[in-house]
Amino acid sequence: MTAIKPPFSLDAATAKVRAAEDAWNSRDPQRVSLAYSENSEWRNRDQFLRGRNQIRAFLTGKWERELDYRLTKSLWSFTDNRIAVRFQYEYHNASGQWFRAYGNELWEFDEEGLMRRREASINEVPIDASERKFHWPLSGPRPADDAGIPAIR
Repeated sequence: MTAIKPPFSLDAATAKVRAAEDAWNSRDPQRVSLAYSENSEWRNRDQFLRGRNQIRAFLTGKWERELDYRLTKSLWSFTDNRIAVRFQYEYHNASGQWFRAYGNELWEFDEEGLMRRREASINEVPIDASERKFHWPLSGPRPADDAGIPAIR
């Protein structure tokens, strides 16, 4: 697959966001890590990561703890080599408690279209299983006819 490179148009930024969402929904740390530059810098809540190896290790642990993870992202804004997104995801822990996380990410890309910087602010709340909004199959990406991020309540 050819990388989507900056400068971004609306169509390119939208495609970049959807590609990221699809990769994260694969829950494959190796696949996801390849979207980041070798020396990518992350701030994820209170954690600071640098490089693909730390990113892969972080994602491996994340998806060992966050079970049946489903994510949706939405383009918020973009410039030549930066994209801002908002997202929501749901998962449950090993005890069966479900959670919904809400957040925003700021992304900066290098000339090759690899993300060199990611800053994520995330809040999550426990929810009952009956409150879940994301029900697509775990075996693939969010279906094209799914609206994505629902209204916040």
